Amino acid sequence: MPQNSNTGGKLPETTTSYWTDSIDQSKFPALDEDIQVDVCIVGGGITGITSAYLLANAGLKIAVLEADQILNGTTGHTTAKITAQHDLIYDELITSLGKSKAKLYYEANMEAITFIKDTVNELQIDCEFSEQDAYMYATTDEDADKIEKEMTAYEKLGINGGPVETFPLDIDIKNAIMMRGQAQFHPLKYLTHLVEKITEKGGLIYENTTAVNVEDRKQPVVLTSKDHRVTAKHVLACSHFPFYEGLGLYSTRMYADRSYILAAKPKKSFPGGIFISAGKPTRSIRSVTIDGEEMVLIVGESHKTGQGLDTMKHYQALEDFGQQVFGLEDIPYRWSAQDLTTLDKVPYIGEITFGQPNILIATGYRKWGMSNGTAAALLLRDIVLGKENAFQRLFTPSRFYATPSIKNFLVQNADVAEHLIKGKLQISNIDPDTLNNDEAAVISIKGERKGAYKDEKGQLHIVDTTCTHVGCEVEWNSGDRSWDCPCHGSRFSYTGDVIEGPAEKPLQKHDYKMLDNLTSEDSGY
Repeated sequence: MPQNSNTGGKLPETTTSYWTDSIDQSKFPALDEDIQVDVCIVGGGITGITSAYLLANAGLKIAVLEADQILNGTTGHTTAKITAQHDLIYDELITSLGKSKAKLYYEANMEAITFIKDTVNELQIDCEFSEQDAYMYATTDEDADKIEKEMTAYEKLGINGGPVETFPLDIDIKNAIMMRGQAQFHPLKYLTHLVEKITEKGGLIYENTTAVNVEDRKQPVVLTSKDHRVTAKHVLACSHFPFYEGLGLYSTRMYADRSYILAAKPKKSFPGGIFISAGKPTRSIRSVTIDGEEMVLIVGESHKTGQGLDTMKHYQALEDFGQQVFGLEDIPYRWSAQDLTTLDKVPYIGEITFGQPNILIATGYRKWGMSNGTAAALLLRDIVLGKENAFQRLFTPSRFYATPSIKNFLVQNADVAEHLIKGKLQISNIDPDTLNNDEAAVISIKGERKGAYKDEKGQLHIVDTTCTHVGCEVEWNSGDRSWDCPCHGSRFSYTGDVIEGPAEKPLQKHDYKMLDNLTSEDSGY
């Protein structure tokens, strides 16, 4: 249990994912030479690792490049539900894409669940895998009507589920629907076992190796930030946000949002099952065993990255909900996660752009990365091996559906334009010397917007607030102590280092000792 664990239901002071905190991971070296392989996989999350496992089993020579440490990104911060019940999605998919594609989406995710289950059994992986029924519930009349439409969609698509007569949680609901045959697990215990199998097969894994570009040749070449080159027959871009967009314009075709997670010890026993609310703000719940004790993961409070409230209020809202439903004795962990959503809510998996068959991409899982990420790996394997796959057309990144793609494209990019302009117009007169420890603010120095954070020891860290991706102005995230971009979701530490892309370069840092010689009039405080 982490050192910042608190009793009495108080929130921990710092963010730590239980998944990453509860395992010992192998370390891998950084790439320090040029290499040639059959497949270069960029990104060490569930898609990249599962793809590497599948392709190594097929006898191919693979290399995985990870900018940080494998399994430490979105995969290490997931809720770890393995389910095809992805919110209120099937009625919407039938309306926008048609019944046949909606059914394919369900089947692709169920195939992924089956693959994980079979792999756990075949390899005897101790990863706390357990089958669960998945419930979605409504607490308002409006959401109850949406549940009714979703029930009709379940019937049309032959989904194994239906209405719920007795709801197992102490929540006053108006309606609920259940999907059978879903699951949950400890994602990193599962994936670290696949990592072992990859290395046993001769697969190469490199950490602290940032891929920055691809030379699109007959055999594409991945370029790293340290000027090393990986030549491969196929490149799989499995990083959270595509490290290479080609001509795909993915920045304009997805948006990033954040959600928040508490691991808490409940006073009431948990009845089993995995749960999600149909209404907003989202409330998602599952059980987890921590140090031999049954606890619950309470998840929700989604908002676009860089556009939320004081982010600590999101954690507090989840704590309030947990107290109401379960009563909380202890909250040993809190953390957050970031996810990407495509224009039509279906992931982009396949050729990065039409006519580039050797450069493949997988992104846009909309919070459902355990099943979607595994489905992506299965599809990427088949594309690389030249096998037919029934889901290839559904997920192809070059698809375009007039509804909802045009509307969502215009809405999302209008939002980007608004924040690009809005951030440039913000003026601050805050003097950084007045900040308390562990407090941050936007300041102005010689009329230029900067970000200041005073750490717990009283040291000031000042960075340029202009995101290095397309120039939007970042905002402070107090819950995670980071500077977040409201346009495309890039995130930076308080020292300016990149936490999440699409940005590749850090924020410019400033030495406050040199700035301290400026007068208030000069600095614009």
